[in-house]
Amino acid sequence: MGNLFRKMRARNLFRMLFLRALKSPTVCNVSMLFAISAATVFFVVYENMVITNCYMFLEDVTTPGQMKGAGSENKDPLIPPFNATREERIDWFENQHKKLQLFESRSSITKFHDQVSVFHDGNCTMKYFMVWLSPAQSFGVREFSAVDSLFKASPNGCLIILSPSLDSRQGDQILKPLIDVGLKVVAITPDLPFLLKNTPAESWLDELKNGRQDPGSIPLSYNLSNLIRLAALYKYGGVYLDVDFIVLKDFMGLWNAIGAQSTSSITKKWTRINGAAMVFDEGHPILHDFLQEFAATYDGNKWGHNGPYLISRVIRRVENKPGYNLTVLPPKTFYPMDWTKIGRCFKKPDTESDQKWVEYMLVELERSTYAIHIWNHRTKELTIEEGSLMQRLISAHCVICHRIQNLKPIGSR
Repeated sequence: MGNLFRKMRARNLFRMLFLRALKSPTVCNVSMLFAISAATVFFVVYENMVITNCYMFLEDVTTPGQMKGAGSENKDPLIPPFNATREERIDWFENQHKKLQLFESRSSITKFHDQVSVFHDGNCTMKYFMVWLSPAQSFGVREFSAVDSLFKASPNGCLIILSPSLDSRQGDQILKPLIDVGLKVVAITPDLPFLLKNTPAESWLDELKNGRQDPGSIPLSYNLSNLIRLAALYKYGGVYLDVDFIVLKDFMGLWNAIGAQSTSSITKKWTRINGAAMVFDEGHPILHDFLQEFAATYDGNKWGHNGPYLISRVIRRVENKPGYNLTVLPPKTFYPMDWTKIGRCFKKPDTESDQKWVEYMLVELERSTYAIHIWNHRTKELTIEEGSLMQRLISAHCVICHRIQNLKPIGSR
């Protein structure tokens, strides 16, 4: 978290001054050393108090986040052992999945479905879903900004974050600022057996749990996130968004739509489609096909195979067939900046040309983009610099943004 960087810098500064004082010939009496020590302790304690009070909503200082049932506070329990064989990964998952609520149905009637149905019974103009399978401790300022921007664009929408780790006391603290101002957001532990019941992917889960499916070398949370988003939309319909978007517009004008990530410069046709943002009716046939493809072609060792490449494979096969009622939106809708170029959005404008580019992009994005994907796997180590395009967008598209005063790297996913 950004505030932690400030605390470390303060401690390092006082440590340096203290050591210099010890070495200095002018510091020769105990009283002066005591005064320096006392001042150092006072400053660190004072800053800890101030930062804790200001950032309580993003950092529960008493209970570090963890996925329910996992034995580690910060480690993702769905990361397989490094360099393990297929048999070793299967054994690892057999031991691991029994500890996690995610893989077990919570009741014969499903408490999960009741929670979702009751939440959606309210006055929701749009139903939104996000998925978070990392520890709650990793849900930081940038992820919170994604949720905050969603409600700026859609204040009467309802957001369910499907997450075991945020469905907790710490998760309640993270989401509390939004709930306190009347926004409808809740974290619910997904019931994977229920979500997949009577879908083409139900058999895949059975095989995984019974040791007949290799979970793969890639963190299983990434592939499960791909699966859960498809199953949730298939069961309930609505909008799915990754947690590394800044939402600029309400999604009311979109339906049965998905965004192209890239297009051919020659034919202008899409070359890749991404499932980071999707809007579909409940039971839409393309979602059925996505789930079927997931189960039939699952490979946990190839990055993207069960995600954007899966989406692209299926749509390429069916986009011209009748009965699908599907719109593929242009890249500017969700992916106006390619992941190889997104870094420029985080840098402050140093020249007049840079400043003109920022102003131009602000106009263009507001005109034609619904949400901008910020590719967190690529940008998580970058500071959002003052005056940058990203800082301007986040500042303009937030509900409680005055509570977020630092956007340094937070080491999330």
